[in-house]
Amino acid sequence: MRTRAAVLCAAAAVVAGSFTAVPAGASTQHPAQATRAATVTWKKCGTTDYPTLQCGSLKVPLDHANPHGKQITLALSRVPHTAKTSQGPLLVNPGGPGGSGLTLAGFVASALPKTVAAQYDVIGFDPRGVGDSTPALDCKTGHFTPVRPDSVPGTPALERANLTRAQSFAAACGKKYASVLPYIDTVSAVQDMDSIRQALGARKISYFGYSYGTYLGAVYAKLFPERVRRLVLDSIVDPTGVWYDDNIGQDYAFNDRHRALMAWIAKYDSTYKLGTDPEKIEAKWYTMRAALAKKPAGGKVGASELEDIFIPGGYYNGYWPRLAEAFAAYVNDKESGPLEKAYDNFAAIDASGDNGYSVYTSVQCRDTSWPRGWNQWRKDNWQVYEKAPFMAWNNAWYNAPCAFWPVPSQHPVNIANGKLPPVLLFQATDDAATPHQGGATVHRLLYGSSLVVEQGGGNHGITLSGNACLDKYLSTYLTNGKVPRGRGEADAVCEKTPDPKPLAAKAASTSARGSTLHGLLGFRG
Repeated sequence: MRTRAAVLCAAAAVVAGSFTAVPAGASTQHPAQATRAATVTWKKCGTTDYPTLQCGSLKVPLDHANPHGKQITLALSRVPHTAKTSQGPLLVNPGGPGGSGLTLAGFVASALPKTVAAQYDVIGFDPRGVGDSTPALDCKTGHFTPVRPDSVPGTPALERANLTRAQSFAAACGKKYASVLPYIDTVSAVQDMDSIRQALGARKISYFGYSYGTYLGAVYAKLFPERVRRLVLDSIVDPTGVWYDDNIGQDYAFNDRHRALMAWIAKYDSTYKLGTDPEKIEAKWYTMRAALAKKPAGGKVGASELEDIFIPGGYYNGYWPRLAEAFAAYVNDKESGPLEKAYDNFAAIDASGDNGYSVYTSVQCRDTSWPRGWNQWRKDNWQVYEKAPFMAWNNAWYNAPCAFWPVPSQHPVNIANGKLPPVLLFQATDDAATPHQGGATVHRLLYGSSLVVEQGGGNHGITLSGNACLDKYLSTYLTNGKVPRGRGEADAVCEKTPDPKPLAAKAASTSARGSTLHGLLGFRG
């Protein structure tokens, strides 16, 4: 759940019995009960791709328990319904935490069948702290400037260097946003969503969320079950592991997806000439990593940056051909140019990325407790590294500011719910960012929900990405509320979207829509 501009990933420790329905201090009072609801003034902000897109803004309390106190502003977008009869607002969220949802509204409205999209006002929003919402967080500009220390702390000096980075980031956030950080969390974002509902004049809303957006939607449904009309969750966070344990689970799953990439490269040895044995190809990848740790390519791609380049391949296999080309060029031809270009395309962090990471850490570190003793992190991540080295330490350092976060944590929300209309869940069996267990767990916790599984699929974010079987279930549900009902763990199963072909092949099968979606969802979140 990380992105190049924002970042996705989910994970955290939850001790059995530590759930609470609503974190301490959270208000479930509806905005209408606290103060007169605001309205949204919409203005045209269409683009070439999404010409009917409109933009607006909404002021909400920084602290919903104090509705007349300091106000912040949420940036909103809308593609209005065109059908004679409207089914009301459909809020969409791309995940993160820290992902911007403004453009996603245009994408969803254009990717759905026209007859379905026409029935909804598709509403995008930048959650508090994100993008065009104000204040927009930027704790420490340049935190990811290359070349960073090697993520694998093989020496005390490397561990100290990485620890210093994590501690300084947490300290910078606390110093710059002391009055804001206590209110950058999932529950506050959920209360914002209900303020949006009120401002739209809707008695109920429908919701469609990817990745972390599935947790956001499930928490909204828990706090405001009577306000949910339809609920779609795609690539589902395991709510029993937010956030430390979920990140550990990701490490194993991403290692598997990295090996799947190696197997795919082996299949196309005639193109990449890296061999036909996936294990030997993987060994070449780690040899490349060791070489870059000693001499970064172009002065910007060291060992940590190489991991950053290849992590997106665990989110979306449409990136595999480009990654394989860069890998082959470096190993076979001693050319680093393609690797440097891949860094610019998949890993470089710009101002939007600094903002996304600032919100990511602020939400995850606040949502739940994290181990405060570094010895626990060291023990757990070395244990993971022994079996799943690809992303173990990279992911650990990405989340390490939470060990030093300056704001006290909340208790996670128990999303178990028996008060909802039928809910539709989508999950790929080999998803790395949100492993399959998350979908199965939420299926059990949301009574009456239906789970559609993409068998053998490994992409993260699977609807509106080129799989007609999945999209048919989505369109049917948004049209009439009907969900599939099965007898097994899954209520329906779809075949996976085919893997891509090398770019040189005439039959290259990367879905243009899939590439657009995954550009919006980003990496690590």
